[in-house]
Amino acid sequence: MFVRTLYATGDPANIDACLDALRAEAPRLLADQPGYRGFSLFTDRELGKILMGSWWESEQARQNSDDHLKERRAALLEPFAHTATVDNWEAAVFTPTPSVKSGAGFRLTRFEVDPSGVDQLVETFRNTILPKVQAIAGFEGTAMLVDRAKGQGSVGALFTDRAAMVASRGKQSAIRGEAVSTTGAAIRSIEEFEVIMVERV
Repeated sequence: MFVRTLYATGDPANIDACLDALRAEAPRLLADQPGYRGFSLFTDRELGKILMGSWWESEQARQNSDDHLKERRAALLEPFAHTATVDNWEAAVFTPTPSVKSGAGFRLTRFEVDPSGVDQLVETFRNTILPKVQAIAGFEGTAMLVDRAKGQGSVGALFTDRAAMVASRGKQSAIRGEAVSTTGAAIRSIEEFEVIMVERV
């Protein structure tokens, strides 16, 4: 599976109208594209951040959809966004689609590693780290996205609600520390978001 993410920042005062427009229109626009497999929408209302991810069955489907949708995407974001960054990823590890509802919690950890160490990092996450994360109370699902050529990526973890996400901070920090010491990866940032919607087809 392949994923396109969009990270937008802007005025918090304008974020709700933008989120409403994206929630209403984006899934329909995406579903009309060949190879579409899912869409996620997250926000940090307080700081004014929107994170979106669309899932595709092939790199070509992902590219074709971007060619068709980037103008409409820009129009939907225009009332809110001062900045918008688009990135493309391979979904190296992911769990089945979670049944989370709007208001659930999402933690995003961005990392980098020497490109030669990506395979080891992916295997360590799949075989060692993931089972420990799945044992955390309130955990609902995860995905590891990577850019193998750049040695960059992220791990997103979904939780039943914000309270469960907050309560997981210590345990996930310990697991993250273990992963870093084992693989030599470096953590670039950790962010927390509110879930607006998550769907896979």
